[in-house]
Amino acid sequence: MTTMNPADTSTWLPLDGLAPGFDANKAPLSTALSGSEVNITDTDGARIQHRFTADEVTWRLDPVDGPSQAGTDPYEAFEVDEDLFFVQFHHQDAPTEAVSLVVDRRHGRALSIVSSIGEPAPGRTRVGHAFAASTIDDAAVTGVEPAPTNTLIGRRVEWVYSSEHAYEHVYLSPRWYSWQCLAGPERGLADTDENTVWEVRPGIYVFTWREKVIPCASVTIADHRDAGAIRSHGVLFGLDETGTVPTHFTFGAHGRLLSTTHHAPELEPAFFGVAS
Repeated sequence: MTTMNPADTSTWLPLDGLAPGFDANKAPLSTALSGSEVNITDTDGARIQHRFTADEVTWRLDPVDGPSQAGTDPYEAFEVDEDLFFVQFHHQDAPTEAVSLVVDRRHGRALSIVSSIGEPAPGRTRVGHAFAASTIDDAAVTGVEPAPTNTLIGRRVEWVYSSEHAYEHVYLSPRWYSWQCLAGPERGLADTDENTVWEVRPGIYVFTWREKVIPCASVTIADHRDAGAIRSHGVLFGLDETGTVPTHFTFGAHGRLLSTTHHAPELEPAFFGVAS
């Protein structure tokens, strides 16, 4: 591998080079969904069935328009809060797609995020995200529907992924955040990339980012209710060093709020655009 030069992005670490040891702070896997069926209907009317065993999910998508799709994939699930799960699976038959599913059994709601690897094109990241809020069939639906939020804007958070990997995030606006590697093989690297944030419960956020230098993207869910002990669960998905093989792995991090920036009302970045 080429020696990394922070000023030369062509030498930056590929996604598969980051993976070793990055998942040290990953939470224990949950088997709470094993033996259950979670069927959801999104706001556009599409229906998705999920049947879970201890380590596989059998799913079927019936869109409003177009043919149905189905498959069985290995999955990992993490318990974020009581009756709130982050489920991650990588399609074996369509390796350029991965699914992040937030299941809120307490409130009968769900949020699906599909990560897709596309062809290189000017003006867009190689990996994109599609979001769909939904309700769980035959469940009592309560609480607030998951939705984009600007709540994180202005916060600076330190994230520790392992004893060797640490980063900080600065949430700038509805579309942008900056990151800096504080420890690990990317130490000294920093950039500003696209992000999208959704709130799924008060103080619990799905934070996604899409990198422009390395062909990868991430979906995370983080509990920010205790600013000194933030906990996140996430996945990185993209292409390996060759630029041809999809790479997919989950991780976890412990975080703490370092500071919060407050702008003058007329300069508030939250008004730069609506989160999407």
